[in-house]
Amino acid sequence: MSKRLSFATLAVALPLAFASPVAHAATPADTVVIAKQIDDILTLDPGEAYELSGIEIATNIYDRLLRYEAEDVTKLVGGVAESWTISPDGKVYNFKLRPNLKFQSGAPVTAEDVAFSLQRVVLMNKTPAFLFTQLGWTKDNVKDLVKATGPNALQVTITEDFAPSLVLNLMTSIVASVVEKKVAMANEVNGDLGNAWLKSHSAASGAYRLVAWKPNESVTLEANPTFRLGAPAMKRVVVRHVPEPASQRLLLEKGDIDIARDLSPDQLAPLAENKAIRIEQFPGANTWYAAMNTADEHLKNPKVREAMKYLVDYNGMVNSFLKGRFIVQESFLPLGFFSAIAYNPYKLDVAKAKALLAEAGYPNGFELKFDAPNTSPFTEIAQSMQQTMGQAGIKLNIVPSELKQVIGVYRARKHQLLLISWGPDYFDPHTNADTFAHNDDNSDTPKVRPLAWRNHWYIPDVTKDMLAAAKELDTKKRAAMYADLQRKVTDEGPFIIMFQNTAEVASRANVKGFKGGITEDLNFYRTIKK
Repeated sequence: MSKRLSFATLAVALPLAFASPVAHAATPADTVVIAKQIDDILTLDPGEAYELSGIEIATNIYDRLLRYEAEDVTKLVGGVAESWTISPDGKVYNFKLRPNLKFQSGAPVTAEDVAFSLQRVVLMNKTPAFLFTQLGWTKDNVKDLVKATGPNALQVTITEDFAPSLVLNLMTSIVASVVEKKVAMANEVNGDLGNAWLKSHSAASGAYRLVAWKPNESVTLEANPTFRLGAPAMKRVVVRHVPEPASQRLLLEKGDIDIARDLSPDQLAPLAENKAIRIEQFPGANTWYAAMNTADEHLKNPKVREAMKYLVDYNGMVNSFLKGRFIVQESFLPLGFFSAIAYNPYKLDVAKAKALLAEAGYPNGFELKFDAPNTSPFTEIAQSMQQTMGQAGIKLNIVPSELKQVIGVYRARKHQLLLISWGPDYFDPHTNADTFAHNDDNSDTPKVRPLAWRNHWYIPDVTKDMLAAAKELDTKKRAAMYADLQRKVTDEGPFIIMFQNTAEVASRANVKGFKGGITEDLNFYRTIKK
């Protein structure tokens, strides 16, 4: 393929090359092509995106108020903010913005843009809005509590008592992405603050701009030459939806892609001796679990839920088809997070499970619909669970679907048993505690809809404990409180928490610099070079 192909031609030519079983063209020198399962993307508006792939893509398009940068993902630093101060009572945060920042349109980044970006998350009230509404922000008060006090000065006030570290970490999350107000409002329809347009367009100041998103096909990005950390080495990034690991491997071996993100152990093993391929491992923080809807007549029984936790071959899966990609971690906090504990009380024990089912009144078991994404390794995990659950008489009828369809069923609370994964929104234990251990309003119209709510697990007392941990300023006490929450959710909750992922990424030997992080927010494209 000619390296002089126009960008428009490339966007057409690359999908055709991937469709051809005999294509052998190498990717252009200024373009990196990534194969990844991206059918979970529902939107690329950073005020709405809440699926893993969407967050990763938006991370590389939008800058944020604060960040953990690729150069040191352990250190919180300013994004568009240059510095900040916190009032003695921890309620008022004043941010000074970096001077001379520009949006991809060429317009300057101002405090008014940042204030608008934070406000619109609350005003739109999409899925991730709870990240900000927990600070006490509402549609009625957010414009008073989040405001520009000068061209490069932003003041943020919270009404709740939260540890400052939690608040600052929230400002590194997807919802703290900075959107250009003028562009968003120029594309507003019926008061949506530009939401419909921003689903598939960008108004950003990050390393890349969005050229095209074709659902279930690809995302195409183009480098931003005015990015504050310098123009990325790769002028173009194409993320291809390639759901099958075997297809990703074949494309990588032929040179039709540069990076394969979802290879299974059996696909990685033959590549270890291939000098044209390099395999790297990165830590992950996604929690893989099965959700049990307690509105179901069987699953509302705590003994049934406990029995099912003993009907999963955790170690068997990790030591076979998940080898190298997952570790057993039955706590809702991934190892590597502050206060995370290695708490793994369950293992496959069919006899114990049968006894618990008998106590619950189901000595012969029962049937359940089991919603699961139709891609690897969800498929293999679901099949393993089907086999081991069956040993105690629980018949799982697997319903395979696209990931976004499974997510839709889950959000609507229409599942019985459902297989899914969860990725943290920011680098603080509250990010997971606030969803696995939060449900003090089990109605159909709550202010927030965390994972506990999706499973009808009504836990007002646990919610109080969770909120107390978020507000605790003493580090040791806070860690102990989160440890207690983790044990309680694992033991009593409607979640069969199984694994924490590690990411093994295979790339062509001439491609270097991909930064994979513990969360999707820390997967960087701007560092990639050829």
